[in-house]
Amino acid sequence: MRTSWTTRAETDADAAAVRAILHAAFPTPEEADLVDALRADPGAWIDGFSVVAVDGSDRPVGHALLTRCHIGAVAALALAPCAVLPERQRTGAGSAAIRAALRAATDAGERGVVVLGHPEYYPRFGFTRACEQGIRLSVDVPDEALMTLTLGGERPLPGGTVRYAAPFGI
Repeated sequence: MRTSWTTRAETDADAAAVRAILHAAFPTPEEADLVDALRADPGAWIDGFSVVAVDGSDRPVGHALLTRCHIGAVAALALAPCAVLPERQRTGAGSAAIRAALRAATDAGERGVVVLGHPEYYPRFGFTRACEQGIRLSVDVPDEALMTLTLGGERPLPGGTVRYAAPFGI
């Protein structure tokens, strides 16, 4: 079982491999279609914030994506989707891709990230319950599933409603 992964920003040549990862990791094509729609949305897509974990042959096996969202009027990032090929899950590939994406966002001076996901998984990266900061969605979700992470630690995220990029549909 591998515990150390090489990560890098997705390139144009990786799009088909990322789509294959998403198809393999999820039961429907919705996440793969979402990533394609986000790539086509210049208000959402940020070059360098789509990260892949690659095997020794530089073949993507894991993926994490950060796209532009807003909390109230403040720019933030949304982490979604994240996926790993089923045969490479639980090897650290997904964690490596997420950490690399968060590093890229921090290095670029981004303020914070929201994620709607498994409450037992994302706290390992520093995410905490968004409701504790007055951050919410316009749709009902379990409080523990919406989480936030302040990047750089200097400016906490404001309270407010998360507005995702249009392809998310919420």
